[in-house]
Amino acid sequence: NEVTLTLTDESHVSSTAEMARRLLDQSHRQPDYEIQVPLELLRQAQREKRIWNLVLGSIAGISLLVGGIGIMNIMLATVTERTREIGVRRALGAKRRDIVHQFLIETMVLSTTGGVVGIGVGVAIPFVVSYLSEIETAISPVAVLLAFSISVLIGIVFGVYPARRAAHLDPIECLRHE
Repeated sequence: NEVTLTLTDESHVSSTAEMARRLLDQSHRQPDYEIQVPLELLRQAQREKRIWNLVLGSIAGISLLVGGIGIMNIMLATVTERTREIGVRRALGAKRRDIVHQFLIETMVLSTTGGVVGIGVGVAIPFVVSYLSEIETAISPVAVLLAFSISVLIGIVFGVYPARRAAHLDPIECLRHE
């Protein structure tokens, strides 16, 4: 006779084993049972999980850096293309702060769009993996919210330089620009 317990979270193994031991002690007058917990397998699984988290975290970090640099380059190109518009706005009374706000809002729209697309892909992949294989996947709403927030924050951080550069252009030089 055998009883097998399967847990979804490895952190509950010790407490579950202890609970099973207490239940068996109550129902058996003699300790004629054995509880086996494959701790080495669990430890190996935890090590592999940490390695995967490190690898995936590194990939995510590099992706965010590349995305941030991409946003900065797009916004710098936008500043160059719209130099004359910046000059007209400044000549009509727009303050540097207004120019900074304009470009930061545009950067936020760009990074928000990228974040939404990224989350869409990031949520779709686990569903596809689960559908095509027997691997169970889970999506953490907290992780999704955190990823979205970080993508918007990265966009803002990398959009500050182009926005400030646009705001500090000389209006007279901007109006001469073709």
